[in-house]
Amino acid sequence: MHDHSAHETLALLETDATRGLTSDEAARRLHRHGANVLAPVAKQGPLVRFLLQFHHPLIYVLLVAAAVTFAVGETVDGSVIMVVVLANAAIGFVQERRAESALDALAQMITVETQVVRDGEQVAMAARELVPGDLVRLFPGDKVSADLRLIELAKLQIDESALTGESVPVSKAQGVLPEATGLGDRKNMAFSGTLVTAGEATGVVVATGEATELGLIHRMLGSTSDLTTPLTLQLNAFSRLLTVVILGLAGVTFGIGLLRGEPAAEMLVAAVALAVGAIPEGLPAAVTIALAIGVGRMARRSAIVRRLPAVETLGGTTVICTDKTGTLTQNAMTVQTVIVGGQRYEVDGGGYKPEGAIRIGDDEITPEDHPAFTTCLLAGTLCGDGDIRARDDGWEPIGDPMEAALVVSAAKAGMPRAQTLEAWPRTDVLAFDSERMYMATIHDGPDGRVVFVKGALERLLGMCDRQLAPVDSGAHDTAPADTSPHAPLDHETYQEAVAAFGRDGQRVLAFATRRLDADEPFDLEQPAGLAFIGLQALVDPPRPEAISAVAACRRAGVDVKMITGDHAATAAAIAARVGITDGGEPRVVTGAQLAETSDKDLIAVASSTNVFARVSAEQKVRIVEALQAHGEIVAMTGDGVNDAPALRKANIGVAMGQGGTEVAREAADIVLTNDNFASIEAAVEEGRHTFDNLKKFIVWTVPTNMAEGLLIVLAIAIGATLPILPVQILWINMTTAVLLGLPLAFERAEPGIMDRPPRPPSDAILTTDVVTRILLVSALLLGAAFWLFEREQARGSSIEESRTVAMNVFVAVQILYLLSCRSMVGRARDLGWFSNRWLVNCVALMIALQLILTYWPPMNDLFGTAPVEAEAWLRILAVAAGTWLVVEAEKALRRRRLRLGRS
Repeated sequence: MHDHSAHETLALLETDATRGLTSDEAARRLHRHGANVLAPVAKQGPLVRFLLQFHHPLIYVLLVAAAVTFAVGETVDGSVIMVVVLANAAIGFVQERRAESALDALAQMITVETQVVRDGEQVAMAARELVPGDLVRLFPGDKVSADLRLIELAKLQIDESALTGESVPVSKAQGVLPEATGLGDRKNMAFSGTLVTAGEATGVVVATGEATELGLIHRMLGSTSDLTTPLTLQLNAFSRLLTVVILGLAGVTFGIGLLRGEPAAEMLVAAVALAVGAIPEGLPAAVTIALAIGVGRMARRSAIVRRLPAVETLGGTTVICTDKTGTLTQNAMTVQTVIVGGQRYEVDGGGYKPEGAIRIGDDEITPEDHPAFTTCLLAGTLCGDGDIRARDDGWEPIGDPMEAALVVSAAKAGMPRAQTLEAWPRTDVLAFDSERMYMATIHDGPDGRVVFVKGALERLLGMCDRQLAPVDSGAHDTAPADTSPHAPLDHETYQEAVAAFGRDGQRVLAFATRRLDADEPFDLEQPAGLAFIGLQALVDPPRPEAISAVAACRRAGVDVKMITGDHAATAAAIAARVGITDGGEPRVVTGAQLAETSDKDLIAVASSTNVFARVSAEQKVRIVEALQAHGEIVAMTGDGVNDAPALRKANIGVAMGQGGTEVAREAADIVLTNDNFASIEAAVEEGRHTFDNLKKFIVWTVPTNMAEGLLIVLAIAIGATLPILPVQILWINMTTAVLLGLPLAFERAEPGIMDRPPRPPSDAILTTDVVTRILLVSALLLGAAFWLFEREQARGSSIEESRTVAMNVFVAVQILYLLSCRSMVGRARDLGWFSNRWLVNCVALMIALQLILTYWPPMNDLFGTAPVEAEAWLRILAVAAGTWLVVEAEKALRRRRLRLGRS
């Protein structure tokens, strides 16, 4: 509609320029056009997602094994295998859906209100209810909720960076534009997702929801591709290798049996037993559940995980590229310093809460005793349109955040804006203009007419010929103009103060005033003869928790880099305050410098730079790519539409849940519900915690599977009876995986988890130490199970009794080995025997199930087991205890080696 006049647009949309739509007509249009929301990205249906749970090499082997067992008439074995496969699929499906539900719930929480003219009255309503033809009023600080054709405006400026990447607010204007005008040059339009920074306007809605320019980008981005993480790559490689080895061993076992003259049907059963034994059936479910538990822990720490593998990747993050505003800072402009007549005043408090003391040095003062100071605060609250309002969860700004901060500083001195405006009603105003660099207002005060001017120091100094001087305590003249004491205008002092504030990352506003006679004309376009009042310095203060979070990340070996569109000086100052620079001078690289840097040189620049300022969306992607080329695992934060490419390119994309756009959240792997950097640090800790617990499960479960498979191979090779049947192996693998393995996911994080460096991305799960442990336990299990099975046979026990003993050997060893696996290096008793209540309860339940399996006749018939004598239990417990002692001895040797390595 930018190529139509305002009158033509209103006519096409059949709406009234003053009364807007009627409620009935709006309801009809809402039904026709739908809610003003971005449609969720098309996702796979539940049936497809469920079928994808079977897309795994090891699951293929199990399905083939089930088919073979059914074919040879082993109905029970085949049924048990299918139950295991279906259980794995169900667990994965449910956990994926839970992650989606968490994000859907977050989207429901994020609502925006807008001012709409309906039935001739201005009302506030949810943005989702907007329809084409609605008249929308825009004020400073408003988020534009639909695409608008502007029909009336006054000094309107809009920040369109989230949509176009434009780094500064765009000044809007009326008029008709050519149809081919690009998005960034459509001055007569306001677009959904952008932010009003100054001025006011009325616009008519021309597009909502998916029909907006924001909706177009949303559709183009679509759903992000599945994340491939180091863990998933390693597990997939491990699964493929294991599949090849299992099929090879099964084929060799079947061939050996045939060569020995064994029946083919029996050898098929043996091959199935080998496959079932060697496959860690519980691994897919355990990985999914362990990651899901990590997701739950992260959600409680304000981080919603959209993709389960992202949990693990966080644990390996080596670099966090973070935005500044709202993530490291409070996103709440705050006046901290006021300078009047050379006197420096400090204002306590943060954010928009109107509470805080006023101090000179360490001494708290009474503002009323300092008229020039109160005049500066009075000018700040009167010469502006911002305000603040209370909410259930605190205070929020209305309009320009800097003007709201000026309102707060005045309120701290006992001058609430509402009462102050009532006492000093505004009679004229000249709105701020970026070229003019100042705003001016005229008020009828208690003592007559007064002019207040607010703007850039260099602009106001040229309008002033004197300055207010501070008044000693006890003075009572609070008039804000010529009746107050004056002094010669000290240009140099104020210019030096502004330069110092700039180096410290603070923004500065200057104020001036003049008293007018009752009928004296005054040209706000060319003010002169003013008295300079002073300066108010504002800063978006760092979040206190962000400072400690950055320090924790640095201790953990995770580098933190700031990437912001803000000015270099401001970015550097905040980086120093939060500790990104480690106490030294930050190295700052600007977008202009990046534009002149080649991709090859950028690898070194990105690695050595703390702060990137005034960067574009494309440059963010280049920085991420350069860090990845250096071998880093990169987590990237963002909130705008233009951040989406960088969020997708990073190993982990982290979007803001409160202030971010829907497109950014769709492109991210993790969404922060509180937009706080501390939540990123907490998520990294939880990622490491989750990976540790997952690694413990793998180290615990793989030896059992290896020993079970090798036990079948050994029996076939020497022509012995199978010590264990496929259905018995499945019982062991699934019951122990659920009741013994999964409690490892609830293990608390070990001490010092954030004091160690991140693991190198190239490190495999099966390191030399892990492989050594697995081979050691596998050999002990294989030897113990085969020896006790043969011993029972030699004593004249039935085959069912002997196999029952072999089964219980595996379970008993796994129980005691589980206690060792609670820490890869530490002693079992150091963790506390009963500190993991899940483990204690599950061990008790596992023991009860094994007794039922051994002594309950229906279970004997189903699984081919038989009751055993008490003496057999003593032998089982003896070999289990022996295995535990050997593993603890191996861990002691490893601890000694680590101590020697540090010394």
